[in-house]
Amino acid sequence: MSDPVTQQWKPCGLVRRLLSIFYDSVLLLPVLFFATALIMPVTGGAIASGNPLYQLYLLLWCYLYFCWPWVKGGQTLGMRAWRIRVICQTGKNPGWKSATYRFLLAGLSWLPAGAGYLWALFDSGSQSFHDRFSHTRLVLGPFSNEPT
Repeated sequence: MSDPVTQQWKPCGLVRRLLSIFYDSVLLLPVLFFATALIMPVTGGAIASGNPLYQLYLLLWCYLYFCWPWVKGGQTLGMRAWRIRVICQTGKNPGWKSATYRFLLAGLSWLPAGAGYLWALFDSGSQSFHDRFSHTRLVLGPFSNEPT
């Protein structure tokens, strides 16, 4: 029996997925600069990049950059540019639990040498490692909230 979500949506390929990641990385950089600027008055302008609290602080900003849009609209800005949406098994936006799993597992997907992303090349539903285990998938648009 085939999955009704798979029948409704076309899966996203690896190249488009990687281009979206690159686009989001470019957009995330100024967000992290802003986050750093916010705490500089508290630290007296001294930021130690090796400080675990600072790294955790930046990780929190990365988490919010990705998970908030996934939960609220299913797309980050990079995903919107490439007409990709993340959905859960029901076809709706993921909840906070699925988005959090996806975020944490996506980091693991880069190890070793992006093997978790390459997984999508061999998966029957074109799901990466973190898609499969967070019960989400990336699908192609256009979507009803986008201009045509």
